[in-house]
Amino acid sequence: MRLYNTIFLRIYSVGNSFLPARPIADMPRNEYQSQLTELRADVVYMSDIVTERLEMGLTALANNDAALGTEVIEGDAEINQLYLDLEKQCTDLIALQQPVAGDLRFIAASFKIITDLERIADLATNLGEYAKAADNNVFPTVDIQQLGEVTLEMLAAAMEAYAEDDRDLCYAVDDRDNELDELAEIASDTVVRELIESEQLGPDEEVETFMEDVSRLLLTIRDLERVGDHTVNIAARALYMIDNNDELIY
Repeated sequence: MRLYNTIFLRIYSVGNSFLPARPIADMPRNEYQSQLTELRADVVYMSDIVTERLEMGLTALANNDAALGTEVIEGDAEINQLYLDLEKQCTDLIALQQPVAGDLRFIAASFKIITDLERIADLATNLGEYAKAADNNVFPTVDIQQLGEVTLEMLAAAMEAYAEDDRDLCYAVDDRDNELDELAEIASDTVVRELIESEQLGPDEEVETFMEDVSRLLLTIRDLERVGDHTVNIAARALYMIDNNDELIY
């Protein structure tokens, strides 16, 4: 379930910017706290958009849907703009309010988390590119969707940890990454083994096309594993934000 259905609701409609620009200087304490609350909501909102794009990329791959893949690619500009808006929101809070202790950790963690979210969105864009170019059924025994489901579950858990200050979920995400790494290794080994045993090779032109599809499949596995790494980064920053604990960062 997407977090925006249960945690935060905001409206974004200011010109070409997704987040409202509001003056922060000299704001009273309650307004400052309101800005911190809004920052958390905005980061969760960005994660909802990124999750949607990752889901779309996986669906495009599953259905060889070039049009959906194009939609994912073209939607990356929205996420980039959202990232820039949030980056400014973080830097304004630090520069104008000079937060300390827990507030500073929260803002710094938020900034790091939006960076990981933006990179996950870039990887979703890669999936869109692969969907447009590849025959994704070249090795049907490789379950890309299973890898995708694990990454989506990890991302949801990491963002819930951030939104709800849930330290236990931070560790759960880190543990789940071991499962994803194992699945990715099995998938890659399966591709290599079936490539060696393949009887699909024909004329040189067919071999070239086949090998391009194999290469894209291996890149897909790698990119989903990298999504998992970014979700662990999010969980690590959330843990640091909650407990001043850098155990998962290093």
